[in-house]
Amino acid sequence: MTREPADRRPKRRASLSTSRSLLVRVRNDEDDAWTRLVDLYTPLVCYWCRQNGLAEQDLPDVAQEIFQAVARNIERFRDDGPNSTFRGWLRTVTRSKVADSFRRKSKEPEAAGGSDAQFRFNQLVDKDDPASQNDDGSAGLSEERRVLFRQALELIQRDFEERTWNAFWKVAVEGRPTADVAEELNMKPGTVRVSRCRVLARLREEFGDLIDGNEQT
Repeated sequence: MTREPADRRPKRRASLSTSRSLLVRVRNDEDDAWTRLVDLYTPLVCYWCRQNGLAEQDLPDVAQEIFQAVARNIERFRDDGPNSTFRGWLRTVTRSKVADSFRRKSKEPEAAGGSDAQFRFNQLVDKDDPASQNDDGSAGLSEERRVLFRQALELIQRDFEERTWNAFWKVAVEGRPTADVAEELNMKPGTVRVSRCRVLARLREEFGDLIDGNEQT
């Protein structure tokens, strides 16, 4: 995905500490933090776009617009309220850009699917704003968590040896008993538990403030 022009996207400099949250690192313009944020959230943004009826051919352009808006406004986001989460803010930005896309298409007199675009736009603006919903386990939000959690795992998988990762995956994701996994992988049960804890600790270290409540699928 093409990122924001250099004069608008966060500047880069050497990372100071991998233990600091990703959102803080982005705001501090640290090296590769912006790329990491885009990598983490692109699948979820695309999921939201599809849920709101955006056509597949429009996804790349709209997703780029979304992350450009985030880059321009990241300093305005505040997470000091009980329902103020980055995910909720990003969802609002996404809905706004999808609505803009439908609005543009509805004004194209000869555009194929123009009437459908108008219908989708009307549906979108009539919906209750999901950013005001609480993380209460509803089906839509649960799916959001799964999309985000799995992408975060994919991004950190390379940081672990295959055996460690397999132990974590079988216990934490597949839900298998520690003793069974230990026997299958020829590991001690304690080592399996340590593997699980190491991966989850790494997950929280980098993405903890962004995937809150996602330690389990």
